[in-house]
Amino acid sequence: MTGTTLTELTGWDVPQLRGCVGTLGVVAERLLPWRYRLDALGRELGAAECWSGPAGTVAAAALVELSTVASGVSGALAASAAELDGLVAAATEAQERAATAQAVAGSAGLRLDEQGTAIGVPAAPVPVMAADQVADVTAARAAAAVAEATAADALAAGARAAAHAAAAAGPLAGLGVVGAGPVDVTALAVRLPTPPLVMPSDGDPRQVAGWWAGLSAGQQLQAIDTWPGAVGALDGLPAWARDRANRLELAAALRHLPSGSGRHDMALAVESALEEMTDGGQVAQLLQFDPAEGLVAISRGDLDTADAVGVLVPGINTTPISDLGGLVADAADVAAAAVAAAPGLAVATVAWLGYRTPIGREAVELRAARTGGPALDRALDGLAAARSAPGAPARPRVTVLGHSYGTVVTGQAARAPGRLAADAVVLLGSPGTSVGRADRLEAPEVHGAWSVADPISTSGFYGAGPAGLFFGDAPLPTELTQGHGDYYDADRPTLAALGEVVAGTRAPR
Repeated sequence: MTGTTLTELTGWDVPQLRGCVGTLGVVAERLLPWRYRLDALGRELGAAECWSGPAGTVAAAALVELSTVASGVSGALAASAAELDGLVAAATEAQERAATAQAVAGSAGLRLDEQGTAIGVPAAPVPVMAADQVADVTAARAAAAVAEATAADALAAGARAAAHAAAAAGPLAGLGVVGAGPVDVTALAVRLPTPPLVMPSDGDPRQVAGWWAGLSAGQQLQAIDTWPGAVGALDGLPAWARDRANRLELAAALRHLPSGSGRHDMALAVESALEEMTDGGQVAQLLQFDPAEGLVAISRGDLDTADAVGVLVPGINTTPISDLGGLVADAADVAAAAVAAAPGLAVATVAWLGYRTPIGREAVELRAARTGGPALDRALDGLAAARSAPGAPARPRVTVLGHSYGTVVTGQAARAPGRLAADAVVLLGSPGTSVGRADRLEAPEVHGAWSVADPISTSGFYGAGPAGLFFGDAPLPTELTQGHGDYYDADRPTLAALGEVVAGTRAPR
C-alpha cells in the first residue's frame, strides 16, 4: 500500500480494506478453537479406547505437530491483526482528512497539488485594496492554510497506514506463509520460533491459565513431562493436563515409595479409586495428588466440558487412605441425582480432599479451616480460570457441597480475597460456618440441610448455621431420623434435592 500523494489517498478503497481485515479477524478467531479441538483429538489418539498401536501414536504425533503450527500461525495472525487494525484506522483518517482538505481548498476557489500545497493562493492584501477585496483575499489565504495543514495530516496518516501495512506482513513472512498456495506444515513447524519453556512465577489461577493457553500443544506436553509435580498442582490449568501430570506422579509414587508406608498406602487408595471409576465406564481425573501432605482431589466426569460441577468438601476424620472411596461414591451419587434432575446434562463432581481434615479434638480449632478455606477458594478460581481461557467451553454452574467441618472450610473460603467462584453453596450438617449469615458466603444461592437427629447440625459451635432461624439459607428436605452421616444416602430425600441444586433446576422454596 502506498500513500505519498493526495490522489492515492482518495483512491483507496477503505470499505473493502475494512471488510478484508474483518474477515481475517474471523479466521484468526476460528483458528484458536480449531486448535483446541486438534489438541483434544490428539490426546485421545493413541489410547486403547480410541486408536492404539504404532499407527495411533504416529497420528497423535502428527496432530501435535499440526496443533503446534496452528498455535504459531495463530500467534502470528494476532500480531498481524493488531497492525491491520492500525492500518484501517490510519487509512480511514487519511482519506477523510484528504477529502476535507480538498473541500476546504475548493470552497475558496483553490486546488491542492499531490503533496498538499495550495495552488492559486492570492498574495497578501495591500493598503490600496477595497475592504471587500481584503476580506476575500484574507479568507482565501486562511482557507489555504487550513487546507494545507489538513492535507499534511492526511499524508502523515497515509504514511502511518503504509507503515502498519508493512509491519502486518512481518509476523507471517517470518513463518514463510505470506501469499497463496499450499503450506508445507513440517517445514513450517521447523521455522516456528521456540522460546524457552518457563514455569509461571505467579501462581494466580488467571495468570496460570493465560500462560498455559499461550503454549503450543508440544510445549504443554513438554511441561507435563518435565515438571509433573508442579504442573499437577497448578490451579488454572485444564483438568486433562493436571490429570496427566498427577498420574505420572502417582505412577512414580507406586514405584518408589516404600511399601507399607502411609504415603504408599495413600497412592494405592488413589489408584484403586481411579480404577474403580474407569472400570465402571466413568471419566476419572486426578486433579491433585500430594502424598507428602496427604492431599488429593478426584473428579468423576470431565471438568473440561461439564455443564454443571459439584465440589464435595468433607469434614473431620476424613483421610485419603480410609475414606477416599466413600467420598468418591458420594460424588457419584450426587452426579447421578443431578442427571436425574436434568437428563442429558454433562455433570462432573469432585471429591475434594485438598486440605488436611482435623482429626479428633483438632476439630475444636479453626486452624485446618483457615488453611483449607484459601485452598478451596483457589481451586474454585482455578476451575473458573481454566474454563475462561480462549477456546474453552463456557464456564459451568459450580456448586460447593460442604459437610460438617467442610462447611467451616467453605466459610473460610468465602473470607479469602475476591468473591467465591461458586453459583451455589450447600451446607450439610453444619456446626456453623464462622461467617454469621448465608449472604456472607458470597454465592447467589445458599442451601442448608440439618436434622434434629444430628446434634452437630444444631450445635452452633462455629456460629450461626442453617439450623438458626435467621441464617438466611434455603432449606433442603430431611427426615427426623436423619443422622450426621446420612445426607448423601440414596433413601433420604436430601440427595435428590442436592442433585437439583447441582443441576440448577431446584425451584426456590
